[in-house]
Amino acid sequence: MTEVVRLTAVSKVYGSGEQGVAALREVSAGFRKGTFTAVMGPSGSGKSTFLQCAAGLDRPTSGSVTLNGVELTSLSETKLTVLRRQRIGFVFQAFNLVPSLTVAQNVTLPLKYAGVRVDLAWMEHVLARVGLSERAGHRPSELSGGQQQRAAIARALVTRPEVVFGDEPTGALDTVSAREVLRLLRESVDDLGRTVVMITHDPVAAAHADTVLFLADGRIVDHLQLPTADAVARRMAHLGAWA
Repeated sequence: MTEVVRLTAVSKVYGSGEQGVAALREVSAGFRKGTFTAVMGPSGSGKSTFLQCAAGLDRPTSGSVTLNGVELTSLSETKLTVLRRQRIGFVFQAFNLVPSLTVAQNVTLPLKYAGVRVDLAWMEHVLARVGLSERAGHRPSELSGGQQQRAAIARALVTRPEVVFGDEPTGALDTVSAREVLRLLRESVDDLGRTVVMITHDPVAAAHADTVLFLADGRIVDHLQLPTADAVARRMAHLGAWA
């Protein structure tokens, strides 16, 4: 199957000389269309830097990142911003909704920034998928945390992105809301054909993925196919994060 995102020998060093800190060390990984990958590792392992480089939010010190054959590291900041808006979706731990806007307005914000006409039928379909059709006119303050994250997922999907990156998307949610958000991410892969890459510290969340990548000291040191929560927890314990 086609790789939507490919990292090749990606390294990221913050600072220079003896003061430099290597967050990623020659990491190579590919994410195929219609797959769900979780990325885990101890604190300081490079998870956030991995996501930021893969999503074009930060530039690697060396190596390359491609999105369906487009080399992100060679694009200007302006072109990179346009590409992110049109072809990449984001779901963060903080919902990042605009308080003064309704759910519908928040969901369509990426389209308006990109100067793209809103497809009302698609927006309504996405809102229905996340269970917010009857909340489209509400503002974030009128929603629960789980509903706000579902709105953020709708916002990530409304542009029909080639890949959705999640940075601890269930980290601020209770167990029931987290399960619902993970179900929606899983459905976006299985039913809509999206590619999802999710940073998480939670073995239960990781168990919703097809594959788990484990980072330690800036390198991919292990992976797990068809994970269970128990198997993920055991691998993390081996890395020292759960000891």
